[in-house]
Amino acid sequence: MAVGKPKLAHAREGIAEYLARMRCFSTVEVEQVKASHPLREGELLLHKSKECFRVVLDERGQLFTSRQFADVVKKIERNPRKTCAILTGGADGLSDSVRQAADLLWSLSPLTLQHEMALVVALEQIYRAHTILTGAPYHRD
Repeated sequence: MAVGKPKLAHAREGIAEYLARMRCFSTVEVEQVKASHPLREGELLLHKSKECFRVVLDERGQLFTSRQFADVVKKIERNPRKTCAILTGGADGLSDSVRQAADLLWSLSPLTLQHEMALVVALEQIYRAHTILTGAPYHRD
C-alpha cells in the first residue's frame, strides 16, 4: 500500500514490471491511499491493512541482505495472517502510529529514498526474495 499514485514515469514502469514478474509467485497488488497529511494517510493505511501482517518501510527499520530478507519472506508466508501489506509513506513520511502498528519495520537503506522509488526497490527485493526461495536464476551472490 502506498500513499498517492506514482507521478514519476520510471517509477510507474518499475512498479508495473515487478508486479508482472511476481505474479508467478503470488498474488500481488498495489493499492494507494489519497495523499494528504501523514496522520490521515496513516489512518487510511492502517484501516486498509487491519487484518494483514504489516511491513512498514522506514529508514529506522531493520536492514537485511537479500538472502536474509528471503528468510523473512519465508517466515511471513508461514504466518497465519495470509495477507502481507507493505506500507509505504508519502512525501512527508509515515506517522508514529503506523510505525508502532508494524509487525516489521524494514529499512531499504539508511538513505532517505523518494517514496515512489522506495516502492520500486521494495517490490524488486520481494521479487528477488521469491527467486532466491525458488532457486530461479536471478540473484547472484
